[in-house]
Amino acid sequence: MQTMREIVTSGTARIAAEWAGDGQPILFLHANVADRRMWSHQFNALASSYRVIAFDRRGFGETSMVDETYSQTDDLFAVLDQLADSDKPAILVGCSRGGSIAIDAALASQDQIAALVLVAPGVGGAPAATPITAVQRLLEATELARKSGDLNKVNQLQAALWLDGPQSDEGRVSGKARDLFLAMNAIALATPSLGRAVEPEPAWERLDQIAVPVRILCGNLDIPHIQTRCAQLAARLPKGQLEILTSAAHLPSLEQPEHFTEWLLKILADCQ
Repeated sequence: MQTMREIVTSGTARIAAEWAGDGQPILFLHANVADRRMWSHQFNALASSYRVIAFDRRGFGETSMVDETYSQTDDLFAVLDQLADSDKPAILVGCSRGGSIAIDAALASQDQIAALVLVAPGVGGAPAATPITAVQRLLEATELARKSGDLNKVNQLQAALWLDGPQSDEGRVSGKARDLFLAMNAIALATPSLGRAVEPEPAWERLDQIAVPVRILCGNLDIPHIQTRCAQLAARLPKGQLEILTSAAHLPSLEQPEHFTEWLLKILADCQ
């Protein structure tokens, strides 16, 4: 299946995107420590049955920041409008920050969204968390490395937190998955911050307005307060369901690509 690369204009930003296949649109939304490549296995596996779309948000991968006020959901819908090529509503698959943007998009324009598949998502307005000691230590070490300008150390510490999981041994996830994490996150860390993202009304108190099916996945090695938030999120959504993935942390599409793809295919079949 041939993958097509596109540039989508949103405001004055030139958003790097790619698509393949035909059928119902599946739009992948990456985490803040990654770019669209975190979905490569799923993108390729689903292209024979769906119109799969992935893009790099501003400041990640091949998309540069520009000095303007912008909306993450406006960027998302600009990509959908140009690349979906279907009258069918899209299924949004988002991880972490990508998950919170997917939630905001569903609240902004529910008629364009068929379902949400959320992996350890953030949620605007969710109750503040108290990190456990292991998480707090990693966050403090990361901040010290950032202040000293050691972005390589920041990258390694963030890999320990997000890829390995804060209560796992550093280096638990190795090989190609770790190499890709470090390559993707290095771009994000080195990209200067420009512009200002307009934040929508917090989603937490509006979750009961989301009428589409929402499947939530969380790894049992992820940060504990994220696991708690995922359970709370599922309970607040009218059609929310939570599943726990064993032996995985925050980025299961990277560390368990085959298993995650099998799970995703089953979820998508249920959404038909």
